[in-house]
Amino acid sequence: MLASSAGIPITVVELEDWICGRRPPPRHSEGLNDPLSVAALVHFALSANDSLLDPVARATLNISRSLLDDRKEAELWGAEDLVRFGPAWRAVQSALEAPYPAVSLEAVAERLIAAREQLQAPVAGGQLLTTADGRQFRLDPRRPDLGWVIACHIPAALKACGLALRHLPPFVDMGRFPSDDVDALAEQLAAMIARQASEGLRELDRLERRVSRLPQELEVTKRSKAPLLMRLELAYPGLSRMAAARLLGISHQGVTKLMRQISSRTKEGAG
Repeated sequence: MLASSAGIPITVVELEDWICGRRPPPRHSEGLNDPLSVAALVHFALSANDSLLDPVARATLNISRSLLDDRKEAELWGAEDLVRFGPAWRAVQSALEAPYPAVSLEAVAERLIAAREQLQAPVAGGQLLTTADGRQFRLDPRRPDLGWVIACHIPAALKACGLALRHLPPFVDMGRFPSDDVDALAEQLAAMIARQASEGLRELDRLERRVSRLPQELEVTKRSKAPLLMRLELAYPGLSRMAAARLLGISHQGVTKLMRQISSRTKEGAG
């Protein structure tokens, strides 16, 4: 969702291929004039939920970074973007996490609109051109749409306002063209929250069904990769054997053996 807001046409499959180590960050260094690297975008998104005061967010982030360290990837593939967009990211974070006058979506919407207006200033001066007959004129300065920066911090804004108990990462679907009217934007936020909450509940139901079919005991050694593989398959449905082998750091044959072991145990548990 954030990639779409930032104008980066990528797919979930491409992101999973990067996470699994099958390719570099999608569309990076391919001469397609990306607005920013996906590696930097992922780092900004995860860092927006990096709360030392929230043990659940911290544990979730640690698990994510055990699969893909966004900090190292961003330094490798998007160092320039970290410098270019970092000040705007920090400014929006400060603005949206400051105390709110009321616990309401209208208060959040008003703060989002103010943060967006704060980012309207151009980040670079217009280019000066000189014609063949000596006339000069300046092009309009570059004004990139930084709505994705604001969207990164919506979960933090909802928490800071008192509408959520902790950061909820799915609530970033603000859209590329949010309304400048407080009441209209509050309605858009309410619709987004309802939509994402519904999808989250469906995903939770899927996970609970899968967990209920897992064996209670695998009877494996402490060094076995089987429990980790089970968690990976829960998080990434349809994970290929090659991707699992890369993530677990074992051979393709080893993953095949583990999958057979887990499959047989799962069938026994279901029976």
